[in-house]
Amino acid sequence: MFRHKGKTRTPLHNLRLASILSAVAGMVNVTGYLAIGQLTTNVTGHFAYFAEDLSHGNYYRAGILLLFVLSFLAGAFVSGWLTEFFSRRNDRYRYMVPVLLEGLILVALSLLPLLAAQRWTYIIACLLLFAMGLQNALVTSVSNAIVRTTHLTGLFTDLGIELAQWLYYRQPDDRKKLRTSIKLRIVIVGCFMAGCITGGILFSHLHMKVLLLAAMLLATALTYDTLRYQVLLLRRKYHHHR
Repeated sequence: MFRHKGKTRTPLHNLRLASILSAVAGMVNVTGYLAIGQLTTNVTGHFAYFAEDLSHGNYYRAGILLLFVLSFLAGAFVSGWLTEFFSRRNDRYRYMVPVLLEGLILVALSLLPLLAAQRWTYIIACLLLFAMGLQNALVTSVSNAIVRTTHLTGLFTDLGIELAQWLYYRQPDDRKKLRTSIKLRIVIVGCFMAGCITGGILFSHLHMKVLLLAAMLLATALTYDTLRYQVLLLRRKYHHHR
């Protein structure tokens, strides 16, 4: 799921990655909105509010929104830097470290009482945006820009284009590629919505601890990937000694 790249990467790897991480993004999205009234999985809306506040002379609020955008950018930068750093030293940890960092941020924030989170709204928003920047850059890198899980705007654009192409493409290979891509995008949308709905339902009982559930999904993905890698190594070792 995380380790495969290039020709060894299959649509199934992308499907598994997309399903788990889009659900995580959905949970973060709804938790950020319900807890602190901020969207924390993308920056598109923040640019609109930034321009509005700037035009009205509300420079303090505009500065906060700019900080939100830069937090997402910083997360993407750190993810890219960690990926490149470990690819040159120990490729095994290339994607593990950014996922662990995202998980640690979510666990730390899940421990906050709701009143404390609402008191530190801007800091919480920056940390969640940083975590989503980490995730979006990581997924983009792993999947070679095929999968994005933290926002749906571009996803719906691509899905609309591909559904239109489905009406005209008749070659079996073209239809197969389109079917795979459409399936992937529908899974991302479905899992993102499932994460939002699940997080929204649980928020009234768990509050910030919904983020702990999101971190557990990340841990599940890493554990699964690590176990599969260890099984693969054992199989290779076994066949080598036969």
